[in-house]
Amino acid sequence: MDENKDIIIVEDIENKEEKKESKRGKFFSYFAVALIASLIGGIISPIASNHIYGKSSSKVSQNSQEVYNTQKVYSTNNESASMISQAAKSAMNSVVGITTVEIQNYGFMEQEVDGVGSGIIVDSNGYILTNSHVVGDGNAKKITVLFENGDKRSAKVLWHDSILDLAIIKVDANNLPVAKLGDSDKLEVGEIAIAIGNPLGLEFQRTVTSGIISGLHRSISVDQNNTIEDLIQTDASINPGNSGGPLLNSKGEVIGINTAKIKSAEGLGFSIPINTAKPIIEEVIKKGTYETVYIGIKGIDVETYERQLGIDLKADSGVIVIEVVSNSPASKGNLRNGDVITKIDNQNIENMNQLKKALYNYKKGDKAKLSIIRNGEKKQIQIQF
Repeated sequence: MDENKDIIIVEDIENKEEKKESKRGKFFSYFAVALIASLIGGIISPIASNHIYGKSSSKVSQNSQEVYNTQKVYSTNNESASMISQAAKSAMNSVVGITTVEIQNYGFMEQEVDGVGSGIIVDSNGYILTNSHVVGDGNAKKITVLFENGDKRSAKVLWHDSILDLAIIKVDANNLPVAKLGDSDKLEVGEIAIAIGNPLGLEFQRTVTSGIISGLHRSISVDQNNTIEDLIQTDASINPGNSGGPLLNSKGEVIGINTAKIKSAEGLGFSIPINTAKPIIEEVIKKGTYETVYIGIKGIDVETYERQLGIDLKADSGVIVIEVVSNSPASKGNLRNGDVITKIDNQNIENMNQLKKALYNYKKGDKAKLSIIRNGEKKQIQIQF
């Protein structure tokens, strides 16, 4: 079964519009441009999207609007073209292809499903960074890594997190070429962005596309249960198979890991900032895995809780604590059942996914202030992880 055939082809509407020169036709053209501008400006957030994995076929939200295809013309001088070429060349040998075999259940039947993604070498001893969904969120039956020189090696998953959509896998090898990691905190809109990956499969492996950084701190919904936040938006062309591949700056440094695109529009791709992955990479290489700090609660977002129980918690958003684990940082900090967590330090918390992601900023022994609402009153408590 070739899942790479599941590609959505966007019809070029412009040819049809040329046949309709009525005022109504022009109105809809203006509307399409305005709609695209609103998407890029972040007015519609979170945005329904698809992972750019060779076998992924998650559905676009029914609330999303159709976006018309428009032609874009870029002026590229020799200097910028040479810069892109040199950047891509410097990073090319650290980019790998990843093929997987997963077992999927279809009622009473099981079927092997092949997948294709990309990755980058982050340590010469065989450590490779990719997306969690590329390796089936840790459930892939078989993972094979293809290197630039044609070598193939089996890999195993050392760590993965579906919420961050990151994973680190390892092959038995050494003296591998290592990618240079940049600083995604210093990015600015308008900078050159270069993507390398395997669009549509290994037939087009290590394809290079370029564009710019179109936006920062974007949020997209990849499915009904998961929203990925703080993403880099780019118009560099990315397609199924680019998942896990690098987004580079003009120096050839990795600034992001490509993860998703909007299939109902052109030029809307998204990458996870590399700074999110840096502390994880360091600890996995040192300890073999990565563990987040422990807070010790079970919770649910306020909106879901209010909707299911038909009550008003007097909180617009946040996570309501359902259970506090005894002898945990939460219990020692006097967090109680029914408290609504709205912030951890200066970071707003709206759901459990956000809370889990926030914990990646802390290490064992660190302290944090929780802003909570208790019985309708705002309070602050301190916990130590």
